Amino acid sequence: MLTDRLAPVFDEPGCATNRAKTDAQRKAGCKPKGPAPGAAAGGCAFDGAKISLQPIVDAAHIVHGPIACEGNNWDNRHSASSGSDLYRRGLTTDLTELDVIQGSEKKLWKAIRQAIEKFDPPAVFVYQTCVPALTGDDIRAVCAAATERHGRPVIPVEAPGFVGTKNLGNRLAGETLLEHVIGTREPETTTPTDICLIAEFNIVGDLWQITPLFEALGIRLLSCISGDARYNEVTYAHRARASMVVCSQAMVNVGRKLQERWGIPYFEGSFNGVRATSEALRTFARLLVEQGAPADLIDRTEALIAEKEAEVRRRFEPFRETLAGKKVLLYTGGNKSWAVVSTLQDMGMEVIGTSVRKSTNHGKDRARDLLGEEQKLLGAVPNAEMYRILREGEADIMLSGGRSQFVALNARRPWLDTNQERHHPYAGYEGFLVLAERLALTLDAPVWDLVNGHAPWEEGYTP
Repeated sequence: MLTDRLAPVFDEPGCATNRAKTDAQRKAGCKPKGPAPGAAAGGCAFDGAKISLQPIVDAAHIVHGPIACEGNNWDNRHSASSGSDLYRRGLTTDLTELDVIQGSEKKLWKAIRQAIEKFDPPAVFVYQTCVPALTGDDIRAVCAAATERHGRPVIPVEAPGFVGTKNLGNRLAGETLLEHVIGTREPETTTPTDICLIAEFNIVGDLWQITPLFEALGIRLLSCISGDARYNEVTYAHRARASMVVCSQAMVNVGRKLQERWGIPYFEGSFNGVRATSEALRTFARLLVEQGAPADLIDRTEALIAEKEAEVRRRFEPFRETLAGKKVLLYTGGNKSWAVVSTLQDMGMEVIGTSVRKSTNHGKDRARDLLGEEQKLLGAVPNAEMYRILREGEADIMLSGGRSQFVALNARRPWLDTNQERHHPYAGYEGFLVLAERLALTLDAPVWDLVNGHAPWEEGYTP
């Protein structure tokens, strides 16, 4: 039963909030507020599961549901690939009213067969949506039969939108990998420095800013879940020597269960900013040495960090004057709630507030330590209040996702995208410099003087 599989996800021992509950509260589960009716994009469990698994680039991803489910979800996260583009194909069973009446398991069976015959993927993920879940389609049985028939994994992703929020869908995707994928194959070789990244989705190439650092240290990225991943690489994530959960709100359950089942130590970290990147590299080096890697890895890591931080300081100088002292309103979620704070502070900017509405307790504690004031940790900020903060000059710029951009633009204040819709990578040392450049260009854009000055027909206008 789907409800039986949901209960363990609600009761997550790796979550500090759950650990603080009483036994009765823990047994009851999280019971998160469900998505609002009509929230077609970005709000449901299906969406969370799809964006978590779709970056496995060589697999076929079939959405079993009405075409709008795939249409509203397609390409809303810019996860980049260094190879196959199969993951970008919008594959769906396109259920109609007739399918609701007569059932759609046969249609799903034919869709799986067509995807395998046309694309020959190593695996197929089948995403259950609200309609077939309500009508009772047994996608587990269909996927099991298709696996036997076609000789390759056909994996059911049971995360219909009505069961909860996008974050719940992220964790259900992690449970899917743990149940059907991770541990099903063995790598050809292993090394003492094999690592796994969890909840790193290679947004516009973020991962590629980090992999050169690993290569310089002789650390092998054995498996990434799931940015720029190949299916086979995910299957042997259980042979990593250490793992890092990049967005703990999304997949802390994967990190915890890798540790419980295979003894792989994990930590929560980030590659946003100089300090966070250096800390992540140090932690990886320490964990790997504890697991048997050469002891000089720690010294080599410190040498690389010193070299990269010195280079960043030198290349950052052209932006320092523009950015120093500028006030920022940060309205984002997950690990970015604290990691981007660290990044902006490294640039000499002042964060007047950061949203922690999607952060774990660990993330809130990190943000609190960085900002030093409880009142700077924000929940959901109404658009009217956000507009007032910007219009009255309490913040010089807002960093957020695309949904909030029009508040800033209506207030005629600079805005920069920090979420998945962006077009530039901000991870690692190189990403820090890219973000600094984008901030400087945005703040210095001549449009702000024009839109906040006098119109040609007003008194005081000067051409």
